[in-house]
Amino acid sequence: MSPPDLPDALISVMSGIQRLIKRRLLRESTTGPRLRGAQVELLRLVSATPGIGVSAAAKELYLAGNSVSTLVNQLTAAGLLRREPGHDDRRSARLLPTPQAEARLRVWHERRARLVREQVERLDETDRNALTAALPALRRLADGLRAEVERP
Repeated sequence: MSPPDLPDALISVMSGIQRLIKRRLLRESTTGPRLRGAQVELLRLVSATPGIGVSAAAKELYLAGNSVSTLVNQLTAAGLLRREPGHDDRRSARLLPTPQAEARLRVWHERRARLVREQVERLDETDRNALTAALPALRRLADGLRAEVERP
């Protein structure tokens, strides 16, 4: 593959894998309301950084503050997020996952990991080695994209 074709091929394959994983997981029954991608991303972020504020979450997810506020309202109404007053500024809110959200994320993570693990195990050793060898380059690509997005 020539270098000019690589970016399009990479984007196509990566987004296709992500879409297929989401579709497969959505087919399996889950308890509670069905969540959209941005809602799951916010829940995962709050679970990883309990107490994060709305503006910090918006910055981390590269979303507008009002979009994150809407997501917070939806997830709070669904019983998946809790808001607590900020430590320094009582007008700010700290976001915390509920036990229901933590359980849901744990099940989702286990199902996703199992799905991908099963598919990776079906690959031959040469393909598994190629994927392993590509991980450092993919991480550097992700770091470069993150730095580009964060640049003013």
